[in-house]
Amino acid sequence: MRAISNGSAAARHGTAAKCQFASDNYAGICPEALQAVIEANQGYTYSYGDDDWTRRACEMLRERFETDCEVFFVFNGTAANALAVATLCKPFHSVICHESAHLETDECGAPEFFSSGSKVLLVPGPNGKVDLGAVERLVRQRSDIHYPKPHALSITQATELGTVYSVEEIREIGLLAKALHLRVHMDGSRLANAMATLKVPLKDITWKAGVDVVCLGGAKNGGALGEAVVFFDRELAEEFDYRCKQAGQLASKMRFLSAQWIGMLENDVWLRNARQANHCAQLLEERLRNVPGISIMFPRQANSVFVDMPARLAQAVRERGWHFYTFIGGGARFMCSWNSSEADVEALAADIRECAELINGNGSPPAA
Repeated sequence: MRAISNGSAAARHGTAAKCQFASDNYAGICPEALQAVIEANQGYTYSYGDDDWTRRACEMLRERFETDCEVFFVFNGTAANALAVATLCKPFHSVICHESAHLETDECGAPEFFSSGSKVLLVPGPNGKVDLGAVERLVRQRSDIHYPKPHALSITQATELGTVYSVEEIREIGLLAKALHLRVHMDGSRLANAMATLKVPLKDITWKAGVDVVCLGGAKNGGALGEAVVFFDRELAEEFDYRCKQAGQLASKMRFLSAQWIGMLENDVWLRNARQANHCAQLLEERLRNVPGISIMFPRQANSVFVDMPARLAQAVRERGWHFYTFIGGGARFMCSWNSSEADVEALAADIRECAELINGNGSPPAA
């Protein structure tokens, strides 16, 4: 399992009284998304997505992507990624992704299950990004009938390690995928945070760069639940609604999924939320960079900070009531959300520094 919480049972299952940094899933619903749901909760309307709220949310996403894409709403990211991969791959195909990608580490075999057997193949790459040389070698190393034929390449934006693919990097991925006859899937659970970093139009890092389908995250950006699966090639989306129904992902009261998107997309609330999360992560990185006994593990490019922290120090910080995950490579991950504030960051950073100074000041160094 990628993320392991080492807090007490009360900490794991109780209600946090202060801002926490274990996950951006800890944050509640942003006011705009909640208000949109309240407004949708008036009277009667059609079910299963045949309502004005869903139609409006789809049109707003088409406007943001600047193309006539096909949009579907599902309950969560696992379903979005797994069903998208199942659409791109037949059972005897394979999908290539980074070894730390959510598709491999946190979907409990859902991509293989919903695709009826498509294999997930892994490649390495620094800072959570796929190594294109490794992708090409993997595709070209075998073409015999005994090997699951590579048919899709999945990338994560922002990555599991908090880094962001540049426009140029995604274009290179798209060009290589085209040359290797691979479809491109983007896990965009934190695409809004990448957008806030890159400050470019959505189209430049999706369909114009060669991405075929993106799973756009809502829950981590201020929604309660619900992800958007966006197909840029409408032929690929044929009968995807049947996949959603069969997988238990077709919401009968769809308007309560889609209305949240209206609240987040209007006035670019989704980007404001992402910018706030990114800003807090940047501030936290600045505050932690010179704390004795710890080091920053990966470039901070979105809303997370990864810290190499001795076990003794991590335990001391947890004992002060802070929740965070021991993550990939054994580091501590601190994730900022739309609802994080500078005051929250300062409080966390102050406790980390004080704990580090107390441990280092008593004559014995932190335990490794």
